[in-house]
Amino acid sequence: MLNPLSIVILAAGKGSRMKSPKAKVLHEICGREMLYYSIKAAREITDDVIVVVAHQRDAVIAAMEKYFTHLTFVTQDAENFPGTGGAMMGIKPKYDDVLVLNGDMPLIERTSIEKFLANPADIVMSVISLENPSGYGRVVIENDRVQRIVEEKDASASEKAIHTVNAGVYAFKHHVLQTYIPRLSNANAQGEYYLTDVIEMARHDGLEISPLFVEEVEFKGVNSKNDLTNAEMIMMDRLRRTWMDAGVIMQLPHTIYLEEGVKFEGECVIENGVRLCGNTLIVNSHIKAHSVIEDSTITNSDVGPLAHLRPLSVLEDTHVGNFVEVKKSTLKGVKAGHLSYLGDATIGEGSNIGAGTITCNYDGVKKYQTIIGKNVFVGSDTQLVAPVEIADNVMIAAGTTVTAGKYESDILILSRTPIRKVAGFFTKFFGKGK
Repeated sequence: MLNPLSIVILAAGKGSRMKSPKAKVLHEICGREMLYYSIKAAREITDDVIVVVAHQRDAVIAAMEKYFTHLTFVTQDAENFPGTGGAMMGIKPKYDDVLVLNGDMPLIERTSIEKFLANPADIVMSVISLENPSGYGRVVIENDRVQRIVEEKDASASEKAIHTVNAGVYAFKHHVLQTYIPRLSNANAQGEYYLTDVIEMARHDGLEISPLFVEEVEFKGVNSKNDLTNAEMIMMDRLRRTWMDAGVIMQLPHTIYLEEGVKFEGECVIENGVRLCGNTLIVNSHIKAHSVIEDSTITNSDVGPLAHLRPLSVLEDTHVGNFVEVKKSTLKGVKAGHLSYLGDATIGEGSNIGAGTITCNYDGVKKYQTIIGKNVFVGSDTQLVAPVEIADNVMIAAGTTVTAGKYESDILILSRTPIRKVAGFFTKFFGKGK
């Protein structure tokens, strides 16, 4: 159920600590940009999601519009009004309750956001209790009300002993923002407009500011590549637990790489070391150890071990064995046991692909199709030079190069150089005594 709540997601920063030319919120976690997860959680709660952008504005908007519709994007004038307070200037929320999230908090979940709604205070401020708060500003709380935020460099000895710090997510009544955002000043060392100054002004005017204690694991921002890796491990563990709870069997699950877009249906077994990427769908299938599946659909099939399905591959009732690579191909009722490359191919029911078979689909300029009908037996070490079309009920002898063209049904295709035997050659070449 959606709530009468406007959610503003701050996604305008450069993220210099990431040491990357890419905008911080576009760095990926489990196959999706980290900003995706903040928006996903917000959209589960409300129809009014406002994303504040600035750095790499067009790239950020384009990335999110791949997944979501009806988002509101607001461009921050970061040059003249930098900072979190500057980001809130010009925001026009639909509802009276306004939640401010950060786009670099990919681990936040719906249930945590809903806790802000249960508190009627003028401002609800998220706080975390840290065992070691060194380096953080302290939040002074008295009688269950926020009194002030003290930067560590300005804190007294008693204030430094406080373990409660600002988690950076706030819920405001709209009238609070209307009153205090225009009064923000950038008269500070950084020359920025800070949203925390709203807290100070509101407290001075006697408004009710309530602390909400939250879990660090969800509210900790991603500010470095190390943070990115740690967040991905947590997110992946959530994904694995979700699918195991839904009935997927995962062997040594901590070794399985799983992305957000992957879906399962029916009884599936995923062995150790498997990598599942993109918008992959696996239905009643067994993926064996150390296989890689990318943007593919697998139904009633087994894959691997050590197989690689590249994007746009479709398998149905098919066995693909070790060291088989499939790319942009459809295999239905096929056996490809080992050591083959099948690219840009369509292969029909009952066909067997021998070891070492290759579809030669690229001539250096263009890609071409290989079409193999039903009940075709392809012998080992066969090269199929596309474009090639083979009808049903055909046998291709081992070691054959099938050149481009169409081949009719019920034939043997054979291409071999006759064996030539030269008597005494070994002794002559290497000399006696070898």
